[in-house]
Amino acid sequence: MSDFAAAIKAVRTPDDRFSGVPDFDYPVHYVEDLPGYEGLRAAYVDAGSPDADRSFLCLHGEPSWSFLYRRMIPVFLESGARVVAPDFFGFGRSDKPTELDTYTFDFHRNYILALVERLDLTNITLVVQDWGGLIGLTLPVDNQFKERLSRLIVMNTALGLGRSPGDGFNAWKEFALNTPEFKTGQIIASGTPHLTAEEIAAYDAPFPDPSYQAGARKFPALVPVSPEMGGVEVSMEAAVFWKEEWQGQSFMAVGDADPVLGPPAMMKLKQLINGCPEPMMIEGGGHFVQ
Repeated sequence: MSDFAAAIKAVRTPDDRFSGVPDFDYPVHYVEDLPGYEGLRAAYVDAGSPDADRSFLCLHGEPSWSFLYRRMIPVFLESGARVVAPDFFGFGRSDKPTELDTYTFDFHRNYILALVERLDLTNITLVVQDWGGLIGLTLPVDNQFKERLSRLIVMNTALGLGRSPGDGFNAWKEFALNTPEFKTGQIIASGTPHLTAEEIAAYDAPFPDPSYQAGARKFPALVPVSPEMGGVEVSMEAAVFWKEEWQGQSFMAVGDADPVLGPPAMMKLKQLINGCPEPMMIEGGGHFVQ
């Protein structure tokens, strides 16, 4: 076990918390020996044939987990692909370090790179939204990942280029860090009013009590909104990749009612993605467009 991983205090959500999760009966796998994360258990859905000639890598954001992709995974599987949907550490079925300082941009990013290498995913369609994009869009800066990447599906997200997204985001960051009750199901339902009570409960399932929520509380504070922050340099390198090197197919969908990462932000991102077609605008769609 690495000294870094050995020093991390973490909690593990009991499996029975997920027994009532609806419409998400996909094989869940665990790995506890990723380089740099030895002893921390990471969880990921891995559906479809491991020998498929294409794969979808679906990265969730804040404060959700892989359950967010329950309506998209069946469509991807119908194409004959393999679908992998990890839970970031601090979310879903993955272990949850309890100290805020454990969570950094690179802590999350390096986990995804290590998992992709372990699973040897190839011909990847990268599917990203929210923090899934803030991290996922930087992955091709790593040459090994770049060689695995074929296509992009991008929804309400951004690159962290060291610029403030405005007062609305700052209020959300302060709320996440400091509100006494951080109710993830209600937060997601506030912008997704069609969710059932069972679906809202599924977003609450990973967090039996506040001690499990350090990752969810810290994620907004990690968004690279000023030049000195972690993630800015790799995000700027990623912007060059997407604008000057990217030759693959892209698809963009935008929930047009998202107050922070709606059409204005997404049109700026579109300009950075070489060959990105006009986005699908989802009328009345909020932040969680999946």
